[in-house]
Amino acid sequence: MNIGRFAEDNIKRFGEYKFVNYEGRWHTNVQLNVAANRLGNALKSLGVEKGDRVGVQMLNCPELLQAFFAVFKIGAILVPINPSLRVHELAYLYRDAGMKALISSADYITQIREARQGAPQLTHVVLTGKKIPRDAISYSTLIRRESDKLTIEETDNDDTAVMIYTAGTTGDPKGVMLTHYNWYTHVTGYYETVLLDAWGAVSKGTIKRRGDGQDKAAMKKSEVFGVNRNRVSLITLPLFHGYGVFALNLEFLTGGKLVLMSRWDAEEAMKRIEKYRITEFRGVPTMYIQLLNHPQAHKYDLSSLVTCICGSAPMPLTVARQWKEKYGIDIWEGYGLSEATTVNCGNIAQRRPPKYGSIGTCYQKCNTIKIFGEEGKELSAGQTGEIVIKGPCVMKGYWNKPKETAAVLKNGWLHTGDVGYMDEDGYLFITDRKKDLIIRGGENIYPKEIENILHQHPAVLEAGVIGIPDAVYGEAVKAFVVLKKEDAVSCEELMNFCKENMPAYKRPKVIQLMNELPKSAVGKILRRELRNID
Repeated sequence: MNIGRFAEDNIKRFGEYKFVNYEGRWHTNVQLNVAANRLGNALKSLGVEKGDRVGVQMLNCPELLQAFFAVFKIGAILVPINPSLRVHELAYLYRDAGMKALISSADYITQIREARQGAPQLTHVVLTGKKIPRDAISYSTLIRRESDKLTIEETDNDDTAVMIYTAGTTGDPKGVMLTHYNWYTHVTGYYETVLLDAWGAVSKGTIKRRGDGQDKAAMKKSEVFGVNRNRVSLITLPLFHGYGVFALNLEFLTGGKLVLMSRWDAEEAMKRIEKYRITEFRGVPTMYIQLLNHPQAHKYDLSSLVTCICGSAPMPLTVARQWKEKYGIDIWEGYGLSEATTVNCGNIAQRRPPKYGSIGTCYQKCNTIKIFGEEGKELSAGQTGEIVIKGPCVMKGYWNKPKETAAVLKNGWLHTGDVGYMDEDGYLFITDRKKDLIIRGGENIYPKEIENILHQHPAVLEAGVIGIPDAVYGEAVKAFVVLKKEDAVSCEELMNFCKENMPAYKRPKVIQLMNELPKSAVGKILRRELRNID
């Protein structure tokens, strides 16, 4: 199978319709598919073949959606990239993936030029924008000259479709290989288990909702058997995460609509919810906090919302309850990770009452989630251990990293590194996260990465990084630094150094100078003791 067929199947089932809105303009499903076909042909003319890695380094925009499906259709491997990564981070990804082509924006040409110097196999850079430099190829010119007829490459179920880089607590980022079958079962499983329950399966006519505190959406109309097609999703989360592949394929499958935002802005989100009668909103806790506390929130009508989903970081109970009280809608908190094709379980309010504080139940077809103890044996309800997952959602492995793959895939079980327990009803609760992981506004930050950058400053002797509570973003970065010489550098100078060498979301909120760092007998920095330092 090839998941690129989702785009053409969508057209056959639903005909042409307004599919995605970006900056006030609607683009149809047919227009997107035609552009994807042209781009696919263009990539093939540049020498991109089945199995080659193609990077897509863009913020949310229609061209990103076109690029995703162009890569799928020709059987190449999509490598989504965060545009805010620094040069050394980009260089590693380009080189490690063996990237043959990159699709990006002219806004990032300076970083791309510098980063590709360490990745000689990256031979083609295709850029969107009005002013395209000579060492790159114009996206619009490239697709204009190509045919809109494209033969979809035949791919096996186990062929890699997407490679998502995820940083580890130690070592370099790892490329998570997800197959066409991973994505197909993932999207169809969500559709059948979650959406059919949430909206109801209908043929034609109307459907009467069952209540659950959401009676405002009592009557819906549908033209095709399946999920109600009045669904309109607001996409504010960056599509360069695995979530982007999921969201795009889901709407192609169900005939829904997308409204894209390139960057998060709480008031702009409320404007779009009101204007386009958004029914589905997926966000991280920070977004819900900002929407609840925005001084202009009272000006906007959010009554069209039917489904609100939260992931990437734990949702504070007070926020979930405030949202329910204000808007009458439960927030469905969920859980997933790249190694298991992004979304694995969640609270499904229409099927069973949500349990605040829980990340819900497993809702992927044929998947199993269990809690294992130290010896790799299943634990009983209420007992705390490691969360493990088995089923068609589990990754193929880490790109070119057999040892790391073997460490997390054991007898078919994916060992997540997350700790939690399951109650008698099958609801999952996380009691701890991967050791030392910091989650700021839904973005994963690993202390070792920040420490490595701080160590590059000539005045720094040692550095230890932890997460500290943050009222808006959930967590923030705090760095403890030991200098080689007293007063060799100020905290302000170190802050400026961080600004030059890492994205904004990774920068320390606080830097504290220390005479020494707490260590174990073998010289390992003890983060648990750093957390006790005021």
